[in-house]
Amino acid sequence: MEALIHDFKRALAERNGYDLAATITPVPPPKDAGRLYAFYRSTNSFSVQSDIRHAITQGRGLHLAKVESAAWVDVFVAYWKAVGEILTAEEITRQGHKEADWAKVYIAWKDVVNNLIKGYSNAHFPAWSIPCLYAAAKYLRTFAMTADERASKNKGSVSFNTGFQDDVVDSLGKNEKLEDAARQINRIFTLCISDRESLEDSRKWALYYVTNILFKTYFKLNAVGLSKNLLRSLHASRHDMPSLDVFPKSHQVTFKYYCGVLSFLDEDYKQAEEHLTQAWRLCHRGAKKNLQLILTYLIPCHLLTTHTLPTAALLEPYPHLQRLFTPLATCIKRGDLAGFDAALIAGEEEFVKRRIYLTLERGRDIVLRNLLRKVFIVGGFEPLKEGETEANRIRRTRIPITEFCAALNISMGRREGESLDNDEVECLLANMIYKNLMKGYISREHGKVVLSKGGMAFPGTGV
Repeated sequence: MEALIHDFKRALAERNGYDLAATITPVPPPKDAGRLYAFYRSTNSFSVQSDIRHAITQGRGLHLAKVESAAWVDVFVAYWKAVGEILTAEEITRQGHKEADWAKVYIAWKDVVNNLIKGYSNAHFPAWSIPCLYAAAKYLRTFAMTADERASKNKGSVSFNTGFQDDVVDSLGKNEKLEDAARQINRIFTLCISDRESLEDSRKWALYYVTNILFKTYFKLNAVGLSKNLLRSLHASRHDMPSLDVFPKSHQVTFKYYCGVLSFLDEDYKQAEEHLTQAWRLCHRGAKKNLQLILTYLIPCHLLTTHTLPTAALLEPYPHLQRLFTPLATCIKRGDLAGFDAALIAGEEEFVKRRIYLTLERGRDIVLRNLLRKVFIVGGFEPLKEGETEANRIRRTRIPITEFCAALNISMGRREGESLDNDEVECLLANMIYKNLMKGYISREHGKVVLSKGGMAFPGTGV
């Protein structure tokens, strides 16, 4: 206990919020792996309150108001109880004789969170100590997911600090603890956004971190609509809080990423592209996992907004994205409809999990455009007119529908008897013209498509 309280007092004296948060973190520091055991064994349930009060109030140099001192005692008492539950659960998990009760861990850590909220609300914990709220919210969410997984009888040894898939809906049973965690973290959000102190001493500096934790939690619960409530609250308070660009870059990147994903799910791809591009530019180049998550949504955005495909150089550091997107990109370039459909099916599970399947499916229009463009190019040029030079030849712009029909049947792998007829092809061509992926009109009387001249037949491609 002495070592932990010593670090607590030092952090208070130095006004170091992150060092202060480290004293109530359920992960021991690398330099002192046995800290949690030592802290828990330094007292017992009968004398923990008095022992911690004595440890905090004794000695010189630390001047805390009586109310603040009592609030920190309550926090550390709750922390001591939570550490006991954590150590018990981990010991049972290691032994493997029976299932650890991680629900007790969650409930104990929830008490830590509640005492911290009381400390900020009633005892006026200083704003520089808000990293304590970061640690409280982060581990509340993690313990909740672990408890729910155990309750769903998902066998296997999973420690409380194991990495989890953010952005992925948990389909195993109910998420009772995670739903409760979302409510508790939302209390922290309210605690911060309602602070009326001056910005220098405001808890609003914790807003984007807490918002990001809530984003992760709501996405895990498939409650994306609740994320929009957060954005509305932030927008309503925008005049009373610091601008996003003065927050830590890590907070900015995560916030922009989730804003981009929300716009993506609303099919506002231009807005999504803007947010995701900002996240990409701000993200640390060494954060490969985060960069991969951003690209997972940015690549489909580019496909629909600018009709651009990821380069091999861009995907090279991300083998997982290479496996997902390279087959699709290859088929799009070739105009290979059958190959594109096969690549979509091959990656369907991951695409659906990441909520990008329907967006990628719209890329089929680009495959079709590229196929029709190839037919147009292969069609050659119109015969030279009198006085016309080779350099001034005009590309043939009247293409028989039968040529498009043949190309489509080959690309789609249609067998004899399954071939598209001219009416079906005309319908596809009309859609392409309507979507401005192809400029011209259909002359049914002559059975031809009349395309625009001067490199405007397929806008944006130079043809």
